[in-house]
Amino acid sequence: MDKHTGFSLLQPVGTDAGYRRLPDNVLHDLGLEAFCQALSDDARERRMITNVLSQMTDDVKVAAYRQQVFADIIRLPELRRTMTELFGKIQFMKDFSTMHKTSDEELGLWHLFHRLDELDSYIRTVETMRDCLSDERIHSEGLTSLREHISGLYEEACFAEMKKDIAALKMKVSDVQSVTLGVNVNERFEAVSIGLVSINKKPFKKSGIVSSFADAIASKDKLRETSDWDGDMHYQLIDREEKRGIIDYMKNEVGLLGVQSSLASDARTKSTIVSTINDSAATNSTFYLDNVVNKMLGSLVKKLRDTLTKYANVAIVNVSALVPEFIYYIRCAEFISGLTEKGCVFCEPQPVSDGGASMQASGFYNLKLAMNMENVSDIVANDLTFDKKHTVYILTGANRGGKTTITQAVGQLFVLAQGGLFVPAESFRYVPCDCIYTHFPADEDKTMDLGRLGEECVRFKEMFSQSTGKSLLLLNETFSTTSFEEGYYIARDSVKAILTKAVRTIYNTHMHKLGEDAAELDRESTAAGAASLVMRTDDGKRSFKVALAKPEGSSYAKDIAEKYGVTYDMLISGDAE
Repeated sequence: MDKHTGFSLLQPVGTDAGYRRLPDNVLHDLGLEAFCQALSDDARERRMITNVLSQMTDDVKVAAYRQQVFADIIRLPELRRTMTELFGKIQFMKDFSTMHKTSDEELGLWHLFHRLDELDSYIRTVETMRDCLSDERIHSEGLTSLREHISGLYEEACFAEMKKDIAALKMKVSDVQSVTLGVNVNERFEAVSIGLVSINKKPFKKSGIVSSFADAIASKDKLRETSDWDGDMHYQLIDREEKRGIIDYMKNEVGLLGVQSSLASDARTKSTIVSTINDSAATNSTFYLDNVVNKMLGSLVKKLRDTLTKYANVAIVNVSALVPEFIYYIRCAEFISGLTEKGCVFCEPQPVSDGGASMQASGFYNLKLAMNMENVSDIVANDLTFDKKHTVYILTGANRGGKTTITQAVGQLFVLAQGGLFVPAESFRYVPCDCIYTHFPADEDKTMDLGRLGEECVRFKEMFSQSTGKSLLLLNETFSTTSFEEGYYIARDSVKAILTKAVRTIYNTHMHKLGEDAAELDRESTAAGAASLVMRTDDGKRSFKVALAKPEGSSYAKDIAEKYGVTYDMLISGDAE
């Protein structure tokens, strides 16, 4: 994970933690791909969640920081609802915002007022977020720091002052109801220029424009000596669609507005009506009006432009950058809360730096299994401890007895806990690992070049070389694709090598002799201890419970024999039939 230069909900500010990315196959092998898929219907969110869970660090401070944030979020459903609504508004404003415009020079006043409304919405969003985070039930360092971060942005950007300015500007623009223009004409009564006379708080009223104009030109008394307006003027509303065939249109040429006559115009209206039926003409006219209005309101426009340029990114960039991290916690909290209501048990993990056991898990179970079960009360929970005497577990048991399920469950505990989430267990105390490596059976198409055993050896050597004493190795039937003698020889040497590095490991295998050698391997190692772990059977029935014990003899072979009907009793019975 890249080092954060700013505020983050995933690690404390100033933390210099080192991250290692999980190999691509790990989340799949651990059954956590299904978990990520279930969290969100949005592909971008799923990728983001997967990315967070895939970035591992053994920094205890990071794990504790995330865990506290998640504890607040899962405990406060109203906080999740409010934040989700706010993030929806932020995304909507980002998608349809005009804030991305880099220059205001080509934009008119009305466009700037629209941008002002957008910024006002952002300010209100920031205020709501700040108020939401002021809940006294929030205790985590991350969320209290976020509240301070949001308040800092608010103060730094002078949003309080900005809010007042927005209110004042919006009030002034809302007063504009009409614009009075003056048109200069030549001796042929052609418009040569147009200028702004005034901006008015009241709209012009509809009146008889034909009679008013006729009166104006029929009487010499109506011709004014000056261009000052005395208020004796009428305004005629023109229906653009109905008049289209008989009205003149305005066209901007060389910066001036000229009036051209339509061949279809009616003689009675020809000299009195001006319209903008041409799209480009309408645009030019509107742009011109923007210019003249901008000149009159120059000081307000300047202030508006300066403010937008200075503070728009504060509202958009800084706040929006926090949304994905918050969404990660919210989606996980919603899903885990749903499983809890279903009857699943989750606990708040306890990350520790060192000393004693490197993992103590009580009452833990496989999350993927729980997600697919209708009756979660049927789940069988287990206990397991990693310490110096029990660093490498050689797990044996009957076929389909739960070896892979429990191996996955251990890996799930670390991934979820280090992601800051509650874990499927009654209690979980652990030293964070720097990475997790899994060695599960590969797909057929990945073994064509080297063969199954060759592929297994190459893959194991790679993951072993990358592992450290802080890593976690999960091996599932490794080296089982060859004869027992060959597989056992390679597996025994591999376990001895793992013990020299003291890597926490679960090696589930059908090679019971390897389990029987655990005591001898333990005596040969000074760095770490090996132990035999078995999936118990009760009167031949699978219990799905693990226990420290020697392998239960030929349980695997017996299971296979029973599966294919080749035990003595089954063969004789079948022959008799």
